[in-house]
Amino acid sequence: MGEVDAFESLAGEVDYPMYVVTAASEDERAGCLVGFVSQCSIDPARVMVWLSKSNRTYRVAVRSDVIVVHLLRAGDDPIAELFGGTTGDEVDKFDWPSFEDGPSGAPVIDGCDWFAGRVLSEIDGGDHVGFLIEPFGGRIERAGTPQLGFQEARSIEAGHDA
Repeated sequence: MGEVDAFESLAGEVDYPMYVVTAASEDERAGCLVGFVSQCSIDPARVMVWLSKSNRTYRVAVRSDVIVVHLLRAGDDPIAELFGGTTGDEVDKFDWPSFEDGPSGAPVIDGCDWFAGRVLSEIDGGDHVGFLIEPFGGRIERAGTPQLGFQEARSIEAGHDA
């Protein structure tokens, strides 16, 4: 097995948590299903969020000073399907879920645990761009509820290619 094949096989087995990331710029809002989110510093707290360059959420996020990260939990499959299986280029994803305007106008999905992050910098990682954010604010309502993982969401046919 080649080195890349080994990596892809191992990565395909990992059950990392799934998130919905939202952003707003002027009168435009966007959101997408994301699996690439990681805390990367403790003090100061920093998180890296990776968005696909082909995704509408990326195009909105690069014009935003804040993004909101929602942790998906058991029972959030319909939210994962909406934000992962459709594209904001064709569908207004905010017609269905109940949401409110959060920090800097970024949508906050009702019933989801979330935190906001100020965008500090961006790094090109290939087909994704990493947004280094400084977490602030948020809401936790479902602590202890199991997370929705990649293995459960992997059957969602992506609204965009990577």
